[in-house]
Amino acid sequence: MTDKPEPITKVSIICASGDIESVYATLIMSNGAVMEGMEANIFFTFWGINAVKKHSMNKIKTAVIGNPAMPIPSILGLIPGLSWLASKAMMWRMNQLDIPPVDEFLEMIQAGGGRVFVCKAAVDMFMIKKEQLWDGVEDIITVGKFYELAAGGQIIFT
Repeated sequence: MTDKPEPITKVSIICASGDIESVYATLIMSNGAVMEGMEANIFFTFWGINAVKKHSMNKIKTAVIGNPAMPIPSILGLIPGLSWLASKAMMWRMNQLDIPPVDEFLEMIQAGGGRVFVCKAAVDMFMIKKEQLWDGVEDIITVGKFYELAAGGQIIFT
């Protein structure tokens, strides 16, 4: 007789990178969690905070240089504007697939019961003010508080 694993009922997702790949992985996984009826907490830290800063949230980019998954040689990233072009191409393709921009995605997650938090240490380090953040950010919290919120669930790092 095999034991069935316990179903996942709670996820806490850490977004520490502000590139398209990490931000959208966070958003897609969080949205999937709330759509499946799970409790979902998102914790934005370091460069991931750019995904919840009002002036940059819908302007995230991807790196061409140093990105081993990019289907072009990294050296081509030295060409001015290529990173911008790659980012535009990715965003265009996501738009074709009806994947919403960051702000709309966050609103969908929050409407489904997902909660959005920002790391206090990163806010202090980058001298970010609460007014600069997306209005849906529930709170600026410490790592300790994040672990309290995550207790009893799965922690995912994107």
